[in-house]
Amino acid sequence: MQVKPYGDTLDDGIVQLSFTLPIACSAKAADVGKRLLEGMGFHTVAIGEVKPIDPGFTFFVAYARTDVTIDPDSVTGEYLDVEEMDFAGVNEAIAARLGRPLVVVGAAIESDAHTVGIDAILNMKGIAGNYGLERYPQVETYNLGSQVPCEQLLRVAVEKGADAILVSQIVTQKNIHVQNLTKLVELLEAERLRERFVLVVGGPRISNAFAKELGYDAGFGPRTTPVQVASFLVEEVARRRDERRETDAPV
Repeated sequence: MQVKPYGDTLDDGIVQLSFTLPIACSAKAADVGKRLLEGMGFHTVAIGEVKPIDPGFTFFVAYARTDVTIDPDSVTGEYLDVEEMDFAGVNEAIAARLGRPLVVVGAAIESDAHTVGIDAILNMKGIAGNYGLERYPQVETYNLGSQVPCEQLLRVAVEKGADAILVSQIVTQKNIHVQNLTKLVELLEAERLRERFVLVVGGPRISNAFAKELGYDAGFGPRTTPVQVASFLVEEVARRRDERRETDAPV
């Protein structure tokens, strides 16, 4: 089934766009923005807002129509489908399935000095009323902060007997996040410890498909909540433990 954007009525194709052009805000700026969108294939373009944000830059908000449609079933990829539990459910699942606390070590690695992402998931206060993993009585959490060398993160994970390593990467200029994330995977593989941990990465430019390509078990992007991460971790750690038990069981 083909679908198209919805604005006022079904299938009207109306979209809202915002963008910035490196031009001064002038009397013709609105027409410049309009022509740009028409050149991109939009029609019935209306420029709703034109604001200077610097002497040589102008910000636009526009409304336009598109005739492009898409079949949602034609889109495939490596998506992370987490069966989300609530706070109590996560703790109950850990106690029932693991019989001990879930141990998690996390950090923003290497040159990344931003802690907002890792803190949102791990710190007790969490984000938007969604408690971080430190508040979970069945989760033993170690937040190492920012600019943590991969070697230090791995050392602490081994010392604490971690089940999972959580990595946050905010800075993406010149693909520095790819270098940092690859370094951690290569270090784990060199030490023959990759299969010991559930390895998770999160950040504004992270997707599950991208994380999988780099060798991680899961990737969480923007708007991820602590309970989503916790739900994934308990299921994945328990699943791996069950698989190991089946493999080690006598025939």
